[in-house]
Amino acid sequence: MSHSNDEIDKAVALRYDRELEDAPRVIAQGVGEIARKIVEVAREYGIPIYSDPELVDILLDLDYYSEIPEELYRIVAKILIFVYNLDGFVSMNRNFEDFEFDGR
Repeated sequence: MSHSNDEIDKAVALRYDRELEDAPRVIAQGVGEIARKIVEVAREYGIPIYSDPELVDILLDLDYYSEIPEELYRIVAKILIFVYNLDGFVSMNRNFEDFEFDGR
């Protein structure tokens, strides 16, 4: 879904490096101008953008650089599979259940 930057009022960026982290982390979050800048930088660097206002609201409550809670693993895994498929990182045949976070 494509939005102009003027329409964006909230944004959260996640990072997940399976080699370094047990679960995705919040690496940027903001509202208003900060949210627009997060999206602008993502677009500038070709980072896929996924829109889910309810999930953004939940993620905005997390501390910066914190791991997402376990109850969000499945939904975030689905999003990561979607995003990775967009970039050709994983086979379109791969099921999201195969995508696991290490957990603790």
